[in-house]
Amino acid sequence: MSNNIDASVWQNLVDNAKQAYQQAYAPYSEFRVGAAALTTDTKIVQGCNVENASYGLTVCAERNCIAQGVIHNPSNKTVEFTALVVYTEQEILTPPCGACRQVIAEFFPQDALIMAANHLNQQQHWTVAELLPDAFTPYNLINKT
Repeated sequence: MSNNIDASVWQNLVDNAKQAYQQAYAPYSEFRVGAAALTTDTKIVQGCNVENASYGLTVCAERNCIAQGVIHNPSNKTVEFTALVVYTEQEILTPPCGACRQVIAEFFPQDALIMAANHLNQQQHWTVAELLPDAFTPYNLINKT
């Protein structure tokens, strides 16, 4: 785990992601997901997946979580995150999907840790760079050379 994030903070993130999991709206797939992220100002935000009968309109827990961080950001500057936990009750740990990886790359530093956790207390960690190598980020738009 990250050297600068205490084990108790990681556990708090897992607990918050598990709580968000309970709110998931997944009547079609029954694949419930909860997420919790830590902002740079040490706030924890939560999100859950919200399915839609028009499946393409489903929103993943990770993206809902990040959106909550943006919505509840009191400053006018872009919110940044330092860690994210994705919680499911699957026996195989669930990493973020491709769309979520791109959104994560927008708001998290490349060395930030992303954790998958489940009801069996299993965990797996990745850096953002491991999840999406050579991600297209705001840096690509700012530095055109």
